[in-house]
Amino acid sequence: MAEAAAIQGTVPSPARRWLRRTASLAVAAPLLAGLLQGVSAPTAAAESSGGGTVDVSVDTLAPTAPVESDTLTITGTVTNESKQTVTEATVDLRVGPRMTSRSEIDSVADRGGYRDGRDPAALGGPYTVKIPSLGAGLSRDFTLSVPVSKLELEEPGVYQLGVSLTGRTGGQSYDRVLGIERTFLPYQPEATEKKTQLTYLWPLISTARVSAETGANLQQTPVFENDELAAELAPGGRLHEMVALGKDLPVTWVLDPDLLASVNAMTEPYMVKSGTTEVPGRNQAVAEQWLNALEKAVQGRKVVALPFADPDLASLAHHGKEVPGSLSHLQQATALASTTVETILHVKPSTDFSWPVDGAVDPSIMAVATSAGARNVIARSDSFRDDLSYTPTSARPIGGGTTAVVSDATLSTAFQGDMIRAEGSTLAVQEFLAQSLAITLELPEDQRSVVVAPQRMPTTSQAQSMAAALHGLSAQRWTQPLDLLAAATAKPDPDASKRVPSSRAYPKKLRAQELGTDAFEQMKTTRDELDDFKVILTAPDRVVPPFTNAISREVSTSWRGQAPSAALYRREVLNYLRSLTAEVQLIDKSDLLLSGRSATIPVTVQNKLLQGVDGLVLRLVSGNKTRLKLNGGEAVSELPVKIDGGHSQSVKFTATANANGQVPMTAQLYTADGTPYGKPMTFTVKVSEITPTVMLVIAGGVLLLVLAGVRMYSQRKRAAARSAEAEAAAEAQTDADTEHPAGTGPGTEDEAEPEASSEAAEPEQPSDPTPDTGPESGDPSGPGEKVDR
Repeated sequence: MAEAAAIQGTVPSPARRWLRRTASLAVAAPLLAGLLQGVSAPTAAAESSGGGTVDVSVDTLAPTAPVESDTLTITGTVTNESKQTVTEATVDLRVGPRMTSRSEIDSVADRGGYRDGRDPAALGGPYTVKIPSLGAGLSRDFTLSVPVSKLELEEPGVYQLGVSLTGRTGGQSYDRVLGIERTFLPYQPEATEKKTQLTYLWPLISTARVSAETGANLQQTPVFENDELAAELAPGGRLHEMVALGKDLPVTWVLDPDLLASVNAMTEPYMVKSGTTEVPGRNQAVAEQWLNALEKAVQGRKVVALPFADPDLASLAHHGKEVPGSLSHLQQATALASTTVETILHVKPSTDFSWPVDGAVDPSIMAVATSAGARNVIARSDSFRDDLSYTPTSARPIGGGTTAVVSDATLSTAFQGDMIRAEGSTLAVQEFLAQSLAITLELPEDQRSVVVAPQRMPTTSQAQSMAAALHGLSAQRWTQPLDLLAAATAKPDPDASKRVPSSRAYPKKLRAQELGTDAFEQMKTTRDELDDFKVILTAPDRVVPPFTNAISREVSTSWRGQAPSAALYRREVLNYLRSLTAEVQLIDKSDLLLSGRSATIPVTVQNKLLQGVDGLVLRLVSGNKTRLKLNGGEAVSELPVKIDGGHSQSVKFTATANANGQVPMTAQLYTADGTPYGKPMTFTVKVSEITPTVMLVIAGGVLLLVLAGVRMYSQRKRAAARSAEAEAAAEAQTDADTEHPAGTGPGTEDEAEPEASSEAAEPEQPSDPTPDTGPESGDPSGPGEKVDR
């Protein structure tokens, strides 16, 4: 039995069951020949299954929804995956029969290789491509063209369309089908009386990119975790393609305001983390061009804004609602959504919609989704199950003023696979169109409203496939576009289920991806510490918004499947907040020596922030009130603290000592409401009190020093007087020597010597100063004058 080619990288989903190729055993040619006993062997063999020999790929099909006057053109590739050469091969087109239900489309999509009796006969004639030989491992392109009028499509509907290769391998003398690929051909040449109203959501959502940090400057330059967002915004990038395609499509834009805020921040100077440093971002022009293009694309269109950063409602419902403050933060995110979109895009969005992951809901998710004020919850039909033979209208009033807008699961998941290969995209588009026509033909007399909610972040190739499908519906022969706001208010189907699925029905796979309670506890810690920090700031608006937005990003749906990255982001936000709070701190001080009954104890508070702080109180506590009292007799003293940015302040406390010894002291900052701020600081005061006796001793010592000084002064004064007398006597002697030469006067030198000698020999008191010899004369010595040199 031949098989169609496997779509590499395709992720299986309930909606896209196209052509899962399962291997089958080859039917032995000798056995087949024996069974047929040679009767009509070639014809019978042609309708037998091949052995998965040839892979048939349908790369393009145009037009996707033809009318009778069109020519259908199919291109593709056949690849010989066997080890034998295929000979005398033909590529054929097989059309029909008409399918009457969506379940029949699903059945064909699930079918494997060629099945005799269940696959239609080849169209044959001139509408084939002959391939004389196809070597092992080789490929060959083909193009089939056939007028739609030759397809014998009897009436409107969805037809099976198969492209097969029939040929021979080895020594076989008969033909058999060696490979087949199936797709669908929607045929509705005339507009239906009642068209299905189709609402297609066009999501612009990305992962969290911006950290809580801002540059060390007054401009609050934002800091991005990486610069990967620029690649999505640049031409060829995912978000660039979403805007370029969406501007020409009848879609409802669903925006994450955080994405807009992040791109808007990139239009100004911004920083990007690079290892342990930060480097300037250089993609301002790319961001500005993308925002300008988006603003033009959404003018006059319906825009839905999700809560800021697209919070994970299921995680909040299952793990976060028991943590205080989690739901109130969701309300803040919803309030921020409208102002963000309106400020940046200049359009007023609707914030009346919540969108749980994959549209899966249970009672707790519904309660959380509506807690922030949203009255419409976008669910999905594989969660809200209906036991109906047709597809009901999406809107389901479930009570309490809440409407569940139930999107169609098959259409919503049609493009979740790998759309990079042309074959994958073509098959997805044809199945999408076929399913949409089948919905209309289920109840052609009734008009219904159907919503399509695709994956949150389509890849570039997925977005292109989605756009191709919508272009295939542009003729509006069986559908017409409707915006989401109108779809939410459409008349509901009375027979459609309005019962919210139980918690037990919630998919285990989705529950395993949710944020745990520990994550919400960590977010609460960040919120609490931010609340304690902001009350001391003179400009809290410079700090609070970046952290509030960062906490919203911590709950983002984009973290699903990225638990380690989510944990790292939460840890970095909290650590950065703590690094800022640590910029306001007490400066360690050494032990103090306190002498006397009273003194001043200084404690220094430092503020390294770029803004001032106020509202802090510094409390100093004495560990021994008996020994050291503060503030006139208390053990505790408090003083207000107000410091400008980049400054320090010395806060001085009055202390009174009563006894000697060591006293432990504790200094702690507090906010105005009594919450401790930062770490306490301890030091020791050594008290050395001066008693009256000690003061008397000190006074006596001072008196003795004064008396000694007076005595020394008197002694120096007497010595100076004697020196003056001696000098006068010397001058008189000189005058006498001049008038009476030596030996002729009444007093000779010999006579005078004994007197002088006697005077010099007089003993002195030990305390007397050394006699001053008087100043020497600078004049020449007189005759007979003795001069010491």
